Amino acid sequence: MPALICGSLAFDTIMSFEGRFAEQILPEQLHILNVSFLVPSLRREFGGCAGNIAYSLHQLGGTPVPMAMVGSDGADYVARFKALGIQTEFIRELADSYTAQAMIMTDRDNNQITAFHPGAMSQAHQTRIEARTDIALAIISPDGRDAMLQHAEQLHAAGIPFVFDPGQGLPMFNGEELLRFVDMATWVTVNDYEGRMLTERTGLSSAEISRRVKGLVVTLGGQGCEVWVDGQQTMVAPVVADKLVDPTGCGDAFRGALLFGLERGWSLVDACALGNRVGSHKITTPGCQNYTLNHLRPA
Repeated sequence: MPALICGSLAFDTIMSFEGRFAEQILPEQLHILNVSFLVPSLRREFGGCAGNIAYSLHQLGGTPVPMAMVGSDGADYVARFKALGIQTEFIRELADSYTAQAMIMTDRDNNQITAFHPGAMSQAHQTRIEARTDIALAIISPDGRDAMLQHAEQLHAAGIPFVFDPGQGLPMFNGEELLRFVDMATWVTVNDYEGRMLTERTGLSSAEISRRVKGLVVTLGGQGCEVWVDGQQTMVAPVVADKLVDPTGCGDAFRGALLFGLERGWSLVDACALGNRVGSHKITTPGCQNYTLNHLRPA
């Protein structure tokens, strides 16, 4: 059954800095920071969390239904998804805005500095979620603040189980709001940095959060991930990549695999194991939506 994917569609401008950020920034001069990075490599890619998750799920053979807002420059993105066979009925256009834009710079250690212009994404709350019997589950990924709040409430009211994936949108919410998200969600997924922020703002440990949902996933990059179920932690081993090319979008690729497994009734550990394999494969390819997963599709 289809999975509803709430979040952003964005254009990513990806730049590669051949040095290390740490070697260019003087800690004692942060209050007057003024740095410039030479980036010999630059490209523009299709991105955004909802777009990337939808692409990953589609590559695995799932049925993603992205819900997002694009601007007047978003026609090519919508046309691409249609050509791929990804549903676009819930992708709306705002004529007086740009599609969300991310400017991402990566250094030689795969550290990243990102600037993000939300554009049309800020109005994503204009699209409502209604009860649908053909939607198996959903995910709330980074989006406009109002959209994340309202879509979570709407999914909860419609009885549609969902993953709360706050990502880089987590700092927009206070502890009370985050607790509300957790209590409405069926699963929660964060990376290790976001996980620490989530526990600090809610006052709950990872074990305590996991007791309020069916499971908490904390991704650890190249170290695999933690799966917390009913207060118990299981480590899911990483999959070593053949080569490290571009980490952009690896977390979203993981989440597409997570949705694929959950929709099929897999255990959270098994779904995350597939997520680690998909993320490890994605990092070998530049951009967020240029890889194929035919070899990873479960029989």
